[in-house]
Amino acid sequence: MFDFDMLGLAPALNDALKRANFTQPTPIQNQAIPLALNGHDILGLAQTGTGKTLAFGLPLIDHLLAQPGKPAPKTAKSLILAPTRELVNQIADSLRGLTKKTKLRVATVVGGQSINKQIMFLARGTDILVATPGRLIDLMDRGAVDLGAVKHLVLDEADQMLDMGFIHALRRIAPELGTPRQTMLFSATMPKQMEELSRAYLTNPQRVQVSPPGKAADKITQSIHFVEKPAKPAKLREILSADMEALTLVFSRTKHGAEKLMKGLVADGFNAASIHGNKSQGQRDRAIKAFRAGEINVLVATDVAARGIDIPGVAYVINYDLPEVPDNYVHRIGRTARAGREGEAIAFCSAEEVDLLIQIQKLMKIEIPVASGEMPEAVSPKKTPRRPSNRRRGPKPQHSGAPKPGGQKRRRPRRAKAA
Repeated sequence: MFDFDMLGLAPALNDALKRANFTQPTPIQNQAIPLALNGHDILGLAQTGTGKTLAFGLPLIDHLLAQPGKPAPKTAKSLILAPTRELVNQIADSLRGLTKKTKLRVATVVGGQSINKQIMFLARGTDILVATPGRLIDLMDRGAVDLGAVKHLVLDEADQMLDMGFIHALRRIAPELGTPRQTMLFSATMPKQMEELSRAYLTNPQRVQVSPPGKAADKITQSIHFVEKPAKPAKLREILSADMEALTLVFSRTKHGAEKLMKGLVADGFNAASIHGNKSQGQRDRAIKAFRAGEINVLVATDVAARGIDIPGVAYVINYDLPEVPDNYVHRIGRTARAGREGEAIAFCSAEEVDLLIQIQKLMKIEIPVASGEMPEAVSPKKTPRRPSNRRRGPKPQHSGAPKPGGQKRRRPRRAKAA
């Protein structure tokens, strides 16, 4: 283990680290930074909340500071791709803190914001471009950005990008990048498709791994409450009332469920807000800002926020609904116990969710301690009834005109003419 000032980083970076009170690197930083400074491609595996942004951000900025000259119009010297708007903004904020007293420019491009403003900003060129793949392709199609000068590529939370179908976007973006280049890929899990991705885009990568995939941070205390669905609201209010001042992140499975839950909490006097896919980017940004500042202390979210919130003060993560993808449980609870702090992850489990709990525990290779209730017998979730079709209702006509099976359409006998 070493201190940051032992790395030989640029003086401006050392000063930025001291201003932010960063003295000793985390395990993933300890392994990845020296290798990245030497120009190696990196395949980094670590659960969320372990400091991956600095692990790729410090060597990236150090390389850029050693490359004099402004970026040409519409170009970027480096590209960081992330799956969600929240994560893009989080990464950019961290990097701006490190580049504050340098001439390096950091730009973001995400959906839900004015594309014309992004075009104007990119027209001047940028040193670091942090983007979601979809909006970046929109800008490429408009001729607003030229990626030929990119010599550093970072794929952050790459496994989630695969889950969200961004592999096709990556195949479109990668051929436009400059070569040779350094590529760093960071992920919390290592599915088979990730191995294929690393072989396609990394050259002789150095693999760094600080914990097995599916393992939560050491300082997270986990517990499970077995509670039937109708009793979940009362159990949630009971837990929230026990520590009214704590920052608590509550995860709901659906957008509608998150909004309904938030409105119910507000009606009962809790200081709550929500973020999900039906909220505009501005609404989501304002809610996270208020949560970070402590202006609200309960934030109800869907998985859109599981990897996009880096708020060290989050004391509790409550899985009101268990996620359908076991990996998402690890990402959700990783929103607490950040930056070396302790945190608590609480989950609710109904009979319909027992199978999900079993999958989560199998992934994590643990048995989550039971706080209340007893595990019910698993039942299949109720299926949503099908909507009625738009067909005309009413009695079926006697003669539909449809051909009889195996024969011609039957004709009515012609009525004889009157004499």
